[in-house]
Amino acid sequence: MSATRPTHDLGVFARLHEAVNSGDAELVFKAIDEVVDPDVVVRTPLPIDATGAQALKEVFGRLLRAFPDLHIAVEDVIAEGDKIVYRNTVTGTHQGEYMGLAPTGRSISYNEIFIFRFADGRITETWGVVDVLSQMRQLGIISGAFS
Repeated sequence: MSATRPTHDLGVFARLHEAVNSGDAELVFKAIDEVVDPDVVVRTPLPIDATGAQALKEVFGRLLRAFPDLHIAVEDVIAEGDKIVYRNTVTGTHQGEYMGLAPTGRSISYNEIFIFRFADGRITETWGVVDVLSQMRQLGIISGAFS
């Protein structure tokens, strides 16, 4: 394995991250086309029918419509071999429909941890853990029985 591989993969990761934080869905879709394998295996359960890179486009499209000020702050990054693990905090203001819920104007902040596997300079597999319970509580969809 080349010593420059994790560095290159970090650059690919940074390209996608910068696009997501731009708030521009078209820029995000372009970045996905550039850095994600079209047949990427997304191992995070998603409430959509799309697969591959199209699934990622749909997820980010929905998030950006619901939270136009979406921001992902990377807290930790670990690169090892063909994988990058990152822990982040997501913030945004609910200004568009999200999971059937009309805009509330509420601000949210929740945590995620993702693993990206790379091959040939592209993201080919992902795993993610998203604090959806925190999202639901902050949006008022469920009450905070375990706060």
